[in-house]
Amino acid sequence: MNEAVRYRKMTTADIEEVYEIESLSFTLAWTKDAFYHEMTSNEHAYYVIAETDEGIVGYCGMWLVMDEAHVTNIAIHPDQRGKKLGGGLMQATIDTAKAHGAVLMTLEARVSNIVAQNLYRKLGFKNGGIRKRYYTDNYEDAIVMW
Repeated sequence: MNEAVRYRKMTTADIEEVYEIESLSFTLAWTKDAFYHEMTSNEHAYYVIAETDEGIVGYCGMWLVMDEAHVTNIAIHPDQRGKKLGGGLMQATIDTAKAHGAVLMTLEARVSNIVAQNLYRKLGFKNGGIRKRYYTDNYEDAIVMW
């Protein structure tokens, strides 16, 4: 059985572990400075951490603006994938957004990332359109989901 996962708000003390997961997960990784800015200067940013006794296993960032939440990034440590942690983390993020007054949530996913799209659909997201050449590493389109 999976060990217990706890969800909490990210702090600046978490940046090193979050950055490690980020850099292992994305070709266009955010910098440590970007995460620090999110934590200290962006009044709209809120990040949810998924944590076990072994440490941080995932994170999800969003911007809360009025009654909308925009998911900026989400990642699970590569060693922890396939354990349904992404679904739990997204649900915790959705719950957090609702608690802060959000009635709509949106995100982008690579058109090739079918696993992520399927997860988001299970959580109630619907297709909302395509952002052409959204990803600057390979100019892949993004699917916008609401």
